[in-house]
Amino acid sequence: MQSLTQSLRFVALAQPVTARATVVRTLATAASGEPSTSAAVKWTPRTKRTGVLARKHGMTALWATDGSRVPVTVLELDEVQVVETREYPATRSHPVRHTVTVGCTPRKAKTTSAALLGQFNKAGVDPKMRIAEFEVSPDAIVPTGTTISAAHFVPGQHVDVQAPSIGKGFQGVMKRHGFAGLRASHGTSVSHRSHGSTGQHQDPGRVFPGKKMAGRMGGRNVTTQNLMVERIDLAHNVLYVRGAVPGPPGSFVRVTDALKKVGWKAQMREKRGLDREKGEVLDGVKGLPMPAGTDAMAASWPRDIQRAGGFK
Repeated sequence: MQSLTQSLRFVALAQPVTARATVVRTLATAASGEPSTSAAVKWTPRTKRTGVLARKHGMTALWATDGSRVPVTVLELDEVQVVETREYPATRSHPVRHTVTVGCTPRKAKTTSAALLGQFNKAGVDPKMRIAEFEVSPDAIVPTGTTISAAHFVPGQHVDVQAPSIGKGFQGVMKRHGFAGLRASHGTSVSHRSHGSTGQHQDPGRVFPGKKMAGRMGGRNVTTQNLMVERIDLAHNVLYVRGAVPGPPGSFVRVTDALKKVGWKAQMREKRGLDREKGEVLDGVKGLPMPAGTDAMAASWPRDIQRAGGFK
């Protein structure tokens, strides 16, 4: 794994403006970069594509032509491959389910457990440090062994990012919940950062469960929704996602199409017939790569593709 300094160095926005200006476009408006892999399989608002595992490499910024600063998080798709596809039979409460298991970041075989090593050998892929399972729709099943690149996501779409938050250990109520604390002047003695009263009188005579008190902070699974994909770097398989992402630098995060601003919003636009004459399923986006954005698909695309919107 590369260090944070090395990772940010090779994804730094130090290219000349003239060199980047030739590829400043979206996949929706690119003449040679249609997201769909074939005419037979196209993305629909009811399609549920697989997500990916990515490595968080810290934050940087993009600068718009009006001088505004756009903070972005750098996410690297480090040799993301499909390890397994599975179909779960229907039950009384659930219909038939299809899932795709992906792995990320190469790993030595001698440090891999025998069970996982057998799974990787069966799929014909190298051992990975992390694997994750994503539920997909029947039209978005990806063949085993497929390598997924940064072209899986289109600049201008939204994504949901999920990862364990940074653990803070045992913290008090002021840091954990933002309490104001007690008075810092008269009448308060060695209790300035305490939470004060926690219960009631004899009725009910107890502290209700879930009361905000001191305890362990962080270290829990957090999902940040509706983050805009500002740019993709196909040469290094890097996503530039607008905003903050949970987890420390170097950690693994799950990146999926936004449930609300991709799935639900596309269904709403289809129902109302918005931009139907333009062929856009989302605002400025005609479709998403199906069944996934592979490295072979991205081979003929420009190195950098970013959202249309006046960036330097």
